[in-house]
Amino acid sequence: MKLATYKDGSRDGQLVVVSRDLRLAHYATGIASRMQQVLDDWAFLAPQLQDLYHQLNHGKAPHAFPFDPQQCMAPLPRAYQWADGSAYINHVELVRKARNAEVPANFYTDPLMYQGGSDDFIGPCDDIVVPSEAMGIDFEAEIAVVTTDVPMGSTPVQALDGIRLVMLANDVSLRNLIPNELAKGFGFFQAKPATAFSPVAVTLDELGDSWKNGRLHLTLQSTWNGRKVGMCDAGEDMTFHFGQLIAHICKTRNVRAGSIIGSGTVSNPGVETGKGKAKRLEWPKGYSCIAEKRCIETIQDGAPQTEFMKFGDTIRIEMKGKDGASLFGAIDQNVVPPGADRGDGADDE
Repeated sequence: MKLATYKDGSRDGQLVVVSRDLRLAHYATGIASRMQQVLDDWAFLAPQLQDLYHQLNHGKAPHAFPFDPQQCMAPLPRAYQWADGSAYINHVELVRKARNAEVPANFYTDPLMYQGGSDDFIGPCDDIVVPSEAMGIDFEAEIAVVTTDVPMGSTPVQALDGIRLVMLANDVSLRNLIPNELAKGFGFFQAKPATAFSPVAVTLDELGDSWKNGRLHLTLQSTWNGRKVGMCDAGEDMTFHFGQLIAHICKTRNVRAGSIIGSGTVSNPGVETGKGKAKRLEWPKGYSCIAEKRCIETIQDGAPQTEFMKFGDTIRIEMKGKDGASLFGAIDQNVVPPGADRGDGADDE
């Protein structure tokens, strides 16, 4: 099934069930009002939502209305935990190669993760509000999963059983703030503003055989200022699958229902073209963040050419199924300075 959260003026919004083709929606009133309720009591509430989803898809839901992504908050507007990985080792390799540094050996055996802010997620069409263009504004197209309870000590296989929903994420980075923060030894903080998620979150059965062994084998599309810059394969080159990422967290603590785990920037390796002195690496699938493009330019030509995002820029992130239809709806955002109305429906008490 497909679930979304509509803006209603509160912090947690109103849960809606969305049709498979993303054309219709129906309030889940009478079953559950908020997404976190469903995650807390999945075994009891999910079958009821599934029944409503079936009715909606067959034109039998009496109070259905047209689905509008502009009215969406993040599917889970605030979470108990947002832990983002760097599951595509190719991304790490590019960053390191661009500055002539080696990738530490344990990066290939132990996932790299950070814990981000989870109290202020934004909707798929909400603006990206940044104090200054000089901060190095970058998008990051990712896959994310939402869990139920996963006990401490769970294996990667056991952790996979804890995944309830899948969605897309734009984990915005302020690249020019990162070096000073990492130099302090504690990791990202101000360099990671509010994360946006796709209009809908979907259950694993909606993904069919595209979901294999904790990886989503479909193309993640990134369109920057109307130009498609990324058509990246989200499955094949994912070094650590979602079960491994969740198990990494569970090594020393429990993961509770309503935790969100991100994949990190979806990234594919380059391919060699040409022969002899004309030989060079090319990246035909593009990129899922600007920093990676700048690393590619540095490797190819000795210096980055592409600038980071400016006020007025747009970013669209979307994934389509094998039938060509949008699976999650699109993250579709504008970059704006402070003072613009974010329109996320949260109250300001």
